[in-house]
Amino acid sequence: MNAAADFAHPAEAELAALLDSYGIAWEYEPTTFVLETADDGNPTCAFTPDFYLPDFDVYVEVTMLRQALVTRKHRKLRLLARQRPDVRVKILYRRDIERLGAKYGLAAVA
Repeated sequence: MNAAADFAHPAEAELAALLDSYGIAWEYEPTTFVLETADDGNPTCAFTPDFYLPDFDVYVEVTMLRQALVTRKHRKLRLLARQRPDVRVKILYRRDIERLGAKYGLAAVA
């Protein structure tokens, strides 16, 4: 658990609070996966999932983008799955966050 994390979106902070309330250990953006590199070896495409849940060995990506705008994120996840089939990533979409908000009273789900 990392209460001092500088979250990119209020929904991430709310999810962290929910995980904390259930005693679920999490790390915020602990790993960046390089997916593509230029000829000189510098990264040109990378993916940093929002959370890692070490007890479950799963990464969680929160996306509040409209469904039509997540194509780029899906491309990165496909690249990651091809390169690292051992890495599990679960995406929580806006509708998932809204459902969690309704069920658990999360404030920052809009």
